[in-house]
Amino acid sequence: MLHNRFMGNQRLWLLAVYTAVAILLFCAPLYLSDFRLNLLAKFLAYAIVALGLDLIWGYTGILSLGHGVFFGLGGYAMAMYLKLDASGGRLPDFMEWSGLTALPWFWKPFASFPFALAAGILVPAFLALALGYFTFRNRIKGVYFTILTQALVIIATTLFIGQQAYTGGTNGLTGYSKIFGFPIASETTKTVLYLVTVVVLIAAFALCRLLVGSRFGKVLRAINDGENRVRFIGFDPAVYQMVVFSVSAGLAGLAGMLFVLHVGIISPSMMGIVTSIEMVLWVAIGGRGTLIGAVLGAVLLNSAKSAFSESYPDAWLFLMGALFVVVVVFLPKGAAGLLGQLKRLRRRRVADEGADSARYPAV
Repeated sequence: MLHNRFMGNQRLWLLAVYTAVAILLFCAPLYLSDFRLNLLAKFLAYAIVALGLDLIWGYTGILSLGHGVFFGLGGYAMAMYLKLDASGGRLPDFMEWSGLTALPWFWKPFASFPFALAAGILVPAFLALALGYFTFRNRIKGVYFTILTQALVIIATTLFIGQQAYTGGTNGLTGYSKIFGFPIASETTKTVLYLVTVVVLIAAFALCRLLVGSRFGKVLRAINDGENRVRFIGFDPAVYQMVVFSVSAGLAGLAGMLFVLHVGIISPSMMGIVTSIEMVLWVAIGGRGTLIGAVLGAVLLNSAKSAFSESYPDAWLFLMGALFVVVVVFLPKGAAGLLGQLKRLRRRRVADEGADSARYPAV
């Protein structure tokens, strides 16, 4: 009975914390400046990537160093729509500079916002599904899968840099100023885009929570613990791995689209190896296998990076390195591990109280 009461109180406490955090996020435009609000919006977009990466790495045990590609594909999909809208029916400026005289056929559908939105999610998801099909079906895992995802990053960045006339090359896509006729730089538009990002983050968190709490999530954790055991009891791990990899990539693409709306540029450097490694660090420092840890890691780490670079421009890289060392040495389970330790202490205290009450019953 004490255990059930403890679990019920724990759920109520978590619900109260989530509600309080959501209220703080929705009220942020009231107490943050435009600059800080835009930074927070960018960090929340990063948190969506971290959620997806936590599904594939934290719960399934598959390390991907290629999520920068999925993030970049989503960003390019949104940027193509914004660029065509800004061009007003004319050829985008970088295409004219490259000698093109007509809009490429694969650019034309991106004049439609619904198509761009769908492509930003589905293209990364289908790419991950195709890669997963050839790797997981052949039982390629561990470091070999990680190397393949790094190869995907190299291929994608080389392709996007080399196709200057179609992708903008190293400069990427920028120079758009409106969405649906509203100026992106205006305070009202930025506030609306921020609130949209908050809603999308909450929806992504709820989706991931639903997945990990279902039978699907239990199978993912079982694959992490022992893939062969899952196979022996009648499940096909490859199917679950492909699905979760595809969902993870789709979330990264969605985050990339939001990132472009807040930052106003997307380039091949944002889908490179460094970006992909940073995404892994967000999850590692926040806490693998804990969705709230992935969100905390993305927001706190990028906030620290911004604060250190502003206050200590000559030494912020050393401070960030020291932060990594401290977390790895003293918090091996990430920032969310602190909450886990507190939960275990409280659970032990409840158990001790139950044992004492059984040993010395009240009269």
